[in-house]
Amino acid sequence: MAGSLYVVGTPIGNLSDFSPRAIETLRNCDFIAAEDTRVTLKLLNRFAIKKPMVSYYEHNRRERGEMILSRIVAGENCALVTDAGMPAISDPGEDLVQLCHMHGVRVESVPGPTAFATAVAVSGLPSGRFTFEGFLSVNKPSRREHLLSLQNEKRTMVFYEAPHKLLSTLRDMLDFFGDRELALVRELTKLHETVERTTLRAAVEKYSETAPKGEFVLVLAGAPETEAAPKTVDDACAYAREQIAAGLSVNEAAKAAAKWSGIKKSDIYKLLAE
Repeated sequence: MAGSLYVVGTPIGNLSDFSPRAIETLRNCDFIAAEDTRVTLKLLNRFAIKKPMVSYYEHNRRERGEMILSRIVAGENCALVTDAGMPAISDPGEDLVQLCHMHGVRVESVPGPTAFATAVAVSGLPSGRFTFEGFLSVNKPSRREHLLSLQNEKRTMVFYEAPHKLLSTLRDMLDFFGDRELALVRELTKLHETVERTTLRAAVEKYSETAPKGEFVLVLAGAPETEAAPKTVDDACAYAREQIAAGLSVNEAAKAAAKWSGIKKSDIYKLLAE
């Protein structure tokens, strides 16, 4: 009988956030697939867990994925972890999860902290609808294409960024989006966690003078809603003529145009009758 893949969330900073269920899962699994076994070993030592590990990361995911799958199919249970947060979110673990589904292997979640959702929660920016965009590419054409695709995005946008790339990312965002509200969420759950409410322009000015430190989540306001230009009588008459051509009477068309434009039906009817 095949085993299962457990997708286990690990702390994004504060080890006290590691859940009892996650600890139990790591203790009971047969082996652990880890992004960096050295990082995971520190976590295992903290909770007195001893389990064999295999490395699974961006550059070995194809061959290791097949090996991990074969062990699960043979009956072993595997816990998938990343260095911090939920595996398979902006992470090569996505491929392993997909591979297991393709071969009918049971995949179970053991949720834990996730940086982008936590950052949105503390940002103070609209959270009813948001889009997670991960890391921007360092490849200039891909980066430009990504930013262009988001210029009219009205939802709050969430990005990850490393400190040494932060300033160039802020400058590019200012160029493509103009000045917008921004929350810079730094070092989540760690000793020096900060939530800085600012704007893109102010952030560029600040970090042009001060070198940023720590890992950042950028929570950026979406494109502002644009008000449609008010409809004119000529617009309303043109709309009404389209309705007449579609088979409505002049009276019915004037009524429909009045509802569409907000202009009095009598004014529209008068012009149509002339």
